[in-house]
Amino acid sequence: MKNETIRISSLSIGYPGKSRTKIVATDLNASINSGELTCLLGANGVGKSTLLRTLSAFQPKLDGKILVQGKDIADYTDSELSTIISVVLTEKCDVKNMTVKELVGLGRSPYTGFWGTLSAEDKRLVKRSIEMVKAEELANRMVHTLSDGERQKAMIAKALAQETPVIFLDEPTAFLDFPSKVEMMQLLHRLSRETGKTIFLSTHDLELALQIADKVWLMDKTNGLMIGTPEDLSLNGSLSNFFARKGIAFDRETGLFRVDNVHTAELRLVGHGQKYSMARKALQRNGILAARSVESDFFIETGELKDSVYVVHSADNEVINVDSIEEMLEVVERFFPK
Repeated sequence: MKNETIRISSLSIGYPGKSRTKIVATDLNASINSGELTCLLGANGVGKSTLLRTLSAFQPKLDGKILVQGKDIADYTDSELSTIISVVLTEKCDVKNMTVKELVGLGRSPYTGFWGTLSAEDKRLVKRSIEMVKAEELANRMVHTLSDGERQKAMIAKALAQETPVIFLDEPTAFLDFPSKVEMMQLLHRLSRETGKTIFLSTHDLELALQIADKVWLMDKTNGLMIGTPEDLSLNGSLSNFFARKGIAFDRETGLFRVDNVHTAELRLVGHGQKYSMARKALQRNGILAARSVESDFFIETGELKDSVYVVHSADNEVINVDSIEEMLEVVERFFPK
């Protein structure tokens, strides 16, 4: 069963100063559950990193409450908090002459005492943490020889070895190529399920967050925090309003964002599935708004995926069969010249 592990109430975050306090965000109210991957989204400068640092106790809150497992975060000692929350930061881990196994072993430091000597149980947990991120082949590699994706896996293994119920990550996909971004987000989602931990991260990878996250926090200077599953935020219009800016549009049919091309014409597109989606995408790229809901005498049928034919119906009842989207666009251009 999922349990609430983090709750913030009337939280204000920012930077206290001698003459003036800089307030970044106020009146933030939300909760995070165990066994879920929660993604924090927002524009640059909205305060995502400030919020994450405040939740991690790296900087003090200005007002309000942060409860961690039902206890005010200010009531934890640093030593106690290191067994509750582990943090993976954006900055690359620049260490030399250290193996991945040794790096992950540092996650046991809250339990090993002054000398940091690992017991047999500590070593077992280090080994298990490396296995959980599927990095066994990296265990004896030197950290400075790793790729960005491999290094990030090692840092997540270190957080797992720390055995905290909560893991915070600041932009964990920032330096990764796209396949590695996908792998990293899928890894974190899997870990949230397998371990029951609370995994909370900030990210700019909007599309991945909407496809993989269990919950999304939309952080906005005007509206504060809007919270829900990606699907609920799609249906209630929060995502559309949140990123309603020039060049970006939220596609309610796919639940994802797309480039908002300027439309000079409209036509009815009949069909479903992949062929429909790809034809619609190609038409929109060429300045034509195409959808089932459009009323027009000119229309296109996409048919079944196994059938390669696209059927173009002109306004004067001419029917043209084509075998590819490229040919379909050529026909459409005859009737809708640029």
